Amino acid sequence: MSDESGTPTTAPAGSQPAAATAPTQGADTAPAQGAAPAQGATTAPATASAAGPRPEPIRFFGTTWLHHDQGYTLRRAAASAGSLAAVVASCLVLRFAYEGLALANIGNLVSLLMVVMFAVCSALAFRHTWDSFGKRPDPDRQASLRGLLAIGFVGSLLAYFFRSLTEAPGEKLHRAEYDAAREQYEKRTARRTGNPSKKRRRA
Repeated sequence: MSDESGTPTTAPAGSQPAAATAPTQGADTAPAQGAAPAQGATTAPATASAAGPRPEPIRFFGTTWLHHDQGYTLRRAAASAGSLAAVVASCLVLRFAYEGLALANIGNLVSLLMVVMFAVCSALAFRHTWDSFGKRPDPDRQASLRGLLAIGFVGSLLAYFFRSLTEAPGEKLHRAEYDAAREQYEKRTARRTGNPSKKRRRA
């Protein structure tokens, strides 16, 4: 086109591309802005499900004792076999030690006292370890029995072996504590939430 004087009029360079790119920019940014609520919606249930008490892991088992998944049965079998192999190896070491005492000719009385000492310490260690699977041991008593448990380590290994035949050692204690913590958490949550209808009536 041209004006009245006959001079052709031209649009400024770049004005039309700017108008053409405006809708495309808005079209590109619209999905990005709409994706933010979707991400927030997916993370909300994850944080809600992670709330509350968490199970305490057990050595060699982690938290598989809660639902008996992720190779729980295989872990129990490996724990039983490993503890039994450790008991056999320990008995062989003690036998070699006893034969060494016999070769040293220290007397039958000393050899008998050594056997009785290991037997008594092993029995006490077995009882202490077995009881610790059902209740939390006293830290002070645990520290005082450290030497006895070291001498009677065979008894502790036997207790671990027999316990792993039925469950993960300490599973009963951990499950009872987890259930109690979960129940208290649900009560606190229900008390904090309350009944909305009662709150409206009070207001």
